[in-house]
Amino acid sequence: MRSDDVRSLLHTAVPTAAAGAIAAGISALVVGGKGAVGAVVATVVVILFMGIGFVVLQRTAKSLPHLFQAMGLMLYAAQILLLFVFLAVFKNTTLFNPRAFAITLVATTLVWIGAQTRAHMKAKILYVEPDSTKGEKPENPGSKS
Repeated sequence: MRSDDVRSLLHTAVPTAAAGAIAAGISALVVGGKGAVGAVVATVVVILFMGIGFVVLQRTAKSLPHLFQAMGLMLYAAQILLLFVFLAVFKNTTLFNPRAFAITLVATTLVWIGAQTRAHMKAKILYVEPDSTKGEKPENPGSKS
């Protein structure tokens, strides 16, 4: 993974973790220990689902750039669907407070999407590879078919 991808991932995961910590604190005050556990589990689930999706999308962009946009749309739809499935599976659990879990899951997902949008807008992404100093043509990193 390139360094700018890692930086972008950090700029999205850190605000999400902070929002999860805030949600855990609020849940602990309002509901108690089970609310805090639900908020922490929801935060971990969002960071894992969205982080894995980010890595998959970056690898797709590198290896199959012509599928990047379609893959991104499919990936986000699948992530949201998986989060809803996760909500449905743990709807009646006694391990943690389901309401705190659900609210934190939705809130941290929105924070992740907002932070990822902000990180992408702040990133200085080159649209064209600059000429090298030797005057040589840069190699095409695309597939050789």
